Parts: sequence; structure tokens; C-alpha cells
Amino acid sequence: MGELPTFLSSGERARLFPVLADTSREGRATSIFLACLANVREFADELLSSVGRGIGINSKVSTYTEICFSNSSSKTKFRPDGLINVETGRARWSALVESKIGNAELSRDQIESYLKLARENDINAVITISNQHATSAADHPVKIDGKLLGKTTLYHWSWMDILTTADLLLSNGRVEDREQKIMLNEFRRFLSHDSTGVRGFDRMPPEWPALIGDINAGAQINPQSDLLKAVVRAWHLELRDLSLILSRQIGVPVSVKLSKQEARHPADRLKNDCVAFCNTQCLSACLTIPEAAADIEITIDVRSRTLAAGAKLIAPLDRKSTSARLNWLLRQISEVSPKDVFVRVHWPRRGYTQYPLEDLRHSLDRVISEHSDLVPMALEVLMVNRTERRFAQVSKFVEDIEKLVPTFYGLIGSKLKAWQPSAPSIRPERNESSDVSTEAIYEDAEEAVAELSEPTADEPSKKKFWF
Repeated sequence: MGELPTFLSSGERARLFPVLADTSREGRATSIFLACLANVREFADELLSSVGRGIGINSKVSTYTEICFSNSSSKTKFRPDGLINVETGRARWSALVESKIGNAELSRDQIESYLKLARENDINAVITISNQHATSAADHPVKIDGKLLGKTTLYHWSWMDILTTADLLLSNGRVEDREQKIMLNEFRRFLSHDSTGVRGFDRMPPEWPALIGDINAGAQINPQSDLLKAVVRAWHLELRDLSLILSRQIGVPVSVKLSKQEARHPADRLKNDCVAFCNTQCLSACLTIPEAAADIEITIDVRSRTLAAGAKLIAPLDRKSTSARLNWLLRQISEVSPKDVFVRVHWPRRGYTQYPLEDLRHSLDRVISEHSDLVPMALEVLMVNRTERRFAQVSKFVEDIEKLVPTFYGLIGSKLKAWQPSAPSIRPERNESSDVSTEAIYEDAEEAVAELSEPTADEPSKKKFWF
């Protein structure tokens, strides 16, 4: 079995084929996961990096289940599901693991008990795993007394986080060893099967229809309202799940665009978005996709019950007329069905005007005539979904968002190309290297001095500079 960490009196290496009762879905999933973590290096590096512990080439990862501690003053009925131990030279990092599956949720008392246990045994972290969702590994879904943390950090992975990590590694061919690739693929297959009980974020909280009712009744919403905070927090979780869905569909890591401050402090993000909602009655977000021409901007307008996904491009500056700039965009989406698709034309100093794609294709002259003195500075394509009853339903709303955004990206966002200025060319009068020698540049400078010294026909003679 190998040497146990000194703080354990007993424990089993995590098994790929655990011998457990049929009813122990949780124990089986945890053991298989920890076995893969210990044996697939790229998988361990990717997941452990999210909790601030990437592994080096000389690191050794060991994982255990059925653990018992050598000594503990804590009187607790709880026992962690597992342990992750990373040794790099003489340095050691370890984390207790507690997992739930299906509809089971993490218990605050249980987590606080493990934090005390970790502190007593000089264990660096406690990692929880469940179908509960978080915006990042550091943003735990269960609120814990901060005094219990100290040097021990608390992290959370959803099962969907873990499944997406495995899927991306395999999709992008990042697992080099053939046997490890087979192992991780079997784990992916196991975890994605319905019987395992893994699920994504699939419903808004009960506060969602209540908030919609208040808005429709004309109520003033306070940014500090618990009702609003619950909805915005759920919106953040849905965005995280949506980014995981797109990541698996596209094969690259999709992320929610945040400021550095909001990424470090989820409470600031929650506060900012609550204030923004009170000002606009909209939930909004931006998803970043590597190599895409533009971010995907999502807007949920509660008052009008509409969902919109769009992408905004800078207009091509080398095209001088409005028609040339609009045709540049229209050619890119020439095969897109106009149903529910709109184009926003952003004008300097005048905001934007919005047109159905079908109208723009057939009435371009009208747009040009309406703004004959301006040319667009940016062009935006949107797909809009107007819903009524479904909008207020906690599960249907999530279904519609998770359908709209991937559809928009697949049909439109992935087809867009950002404008780039042409590469500078060599000036004809400087085609040869001799044309830019010091002697040639000196002659150019002499000619320029002579030209600048002569007054033009409509300009009186000016005092010359003498050097």
C-alpha cells in the first residue's frame, strides 16, 4: 500500500474498482475520482492548480479513502471521505476531501468539523465536492465561520467542474500517456452516466418568480434586498455552469469576464450586480472565448422578459462609408436566418440604432439616409428570445438561456471575424535599402528644409529659422 502520512493511523489507497455496496454511489464516485487524480498527472495538475497547488515534475500525488487519524482531540461523528497528499521533495501539501452526490448537500457542521480536524493535523485545505455550484473553487457554496479557517483554506469543486476538466484534457489531446488517457476516458464515461447522479445548475431559486412579480408590479427593488441577492447569486452560478457547457461544446475553456477585484472578491461582484440590476432591471454578463472575434454579451431584461446574446465588433476603419462598413458585417452573416436576429449600429456621440437583420438586408439605403453625416464606429449582432410564461419558471428560464447562448455562438459568434488594419507596406520611394541610408535621409531632410522655408501662395512670408 505504501507509506501513510504520519497523521493517519489507517487508510486505503483510493481504488479504481472499489469494493462497496451497491447503495454507496457517493463512496464509489469519490474513490474512482481520487484514483484518477493520483494516476493521471495532467488531471491532477489542472484541478489542483484551481486550489493554488499545481504539481511539479518531481511531485508525487497520493490519495486515500477510509482514513482514520492517529490522534485527534475533536469529538466528532463525522469522518472525511478522502485525503489528497502531494509531496515535492521535503515539502508536503494535503487536503481532506468531503463529497456528496445526487441531491445530497454539504452540511455546515460537517465542514466546520473537518476544518478543526485539518488544523489539528497540520493539513492545508479542506476540499468539498457536490452538485452544489460555485463561481470558483474559492467561492464556497456553504457559508462558514471565517474564524475556523486560519491557515487552513476551504475549496469546492462541483462534479460538473471535474467532468469538464477531464473532458477538455481529452478533447484537446493533453494527456500524453496512453494508459492514463484510457483511465481518464473511462472516468469521464462513468461520471457522465445518469446513474452516477452528476448534474449541472438546472434551476433558479424560488426568489426568481417573486422578483419578476415585484418588478411587474412597479415595486422599487433595494440593492440590499435578500430577494435580489438570492437571484443575482443564482445568476452567477448559472453563468459558471453555462461557461462549462460551452467549454465542453467548443473544446476550449470559456470564462466569465470579470474585473480583477470581482474575481478576487465574489462579494464585490454580488454587490455591483445588485446595484446594476436596480438601475436597469437587467441581468448581464460577458463570456470570453479564446480566439473568438468578440466576447459574447448576455442580457436578461426582466421588464420585457427577453433574453439576448450578442457580439460587438469594431467597424472596419479602412472602409470610409456607412454602406461599406455595414456590408462588411452583412457578408459575414449572409447565411444566417434573420429570425430573431438584430443588428445594432453604434454611431459616434449618438448611441445606437437597432434594426431587424431582414430589414437591414433589404433597406440599407434607409439606414444610410438616416445618418448621412456619420459613419458607424461599431456593429453588433444579437439573437433575441422573447418569452412569457417560461421566463418566470425556475427551470425553463435556465433551459432557455442554455439553449440561446450556444445557438448564438454556433450560428453567428463563431462565424464573425474582427477587423484588423492592413499590414504596413514599404513606401515606393524607399523600396531599396539605399533609399534609407543616412546619405539618402540627409538629402530628404535638406529638401524638406528648402520646401518648408518657402511661403505658400496664400501664406505670408514667415521668419526663417537659421541653424
